[in-house]
Amino acid sequence: MIKLIDKQKIIISYYREGRTQRQIAREVGVNRKTIRRYIREYEKKKNILTRSKDNNRSELIADIVEKPKYNTSGRYKVKLTDKILSIIEFYLEENEIKRASGKSKQQKKKIDIWEALKEEEFDIGYTTVCNTIRGICRKQKEAYIRQEYKPGESAEFDWGEVKLTIAGKGKVLQMSVFTTAKGDYRSGDIYYNQKTENFY
Repeated sequence: MIKLIDKQKIIISYYREGRTQRQIAREVGVNRKTIRRYIREYEKKKNILTRSKDNNRSELIADIVEKPKYNTSGRYKVKLTDKILSIIEFYLEENEIKRASGKSKQQKKKIDIWEALKEEEFDIGYTTVCNTIRGICRKQKEAYIRQEYKPGESAEFDWGEVKLTIAGKGKVLQMSVFTTAKGDYRSGDIYYNQKTENFY
């Protein structure tokens, strides 16, 4: 539900900051149709205000900055269909692929997924999309299972970065670490890079 502060932010962003309705929709998380409606209402009331006499001005100003009103009498609960759910899951899987390939900035945000659904003419609210995405992400969280190993059965290797100050200058070096899966043994060395010869 849009709040009074969001309604004011829409009007200020559009008139004072010169933002487009699309930019405001992304920032506030509100449908562009709603933003267009508030802007039109503001323009209409502002025009009446400029033409009105002094005795009506205070009432009109109060009307412009009043809380948004909602007609909930004809509302019905929109079902999250299997088709919508599969599209949301597709976009989330696409995000995972982009994240893994180093394209994190190209991921779709919740508002982008909602807008994509609206463009395909699905009647679904932004809040429903957000709640659905949160639910999917909760299910996808990794479960860590404790494993047991025999002594000498398994060892693990990984690279890591270490920041050092050498001769007064900050450097980022590569640290190789071996660890045994059973015990607490660690073995590490520092290199300038992660080349194969350093691994060997």
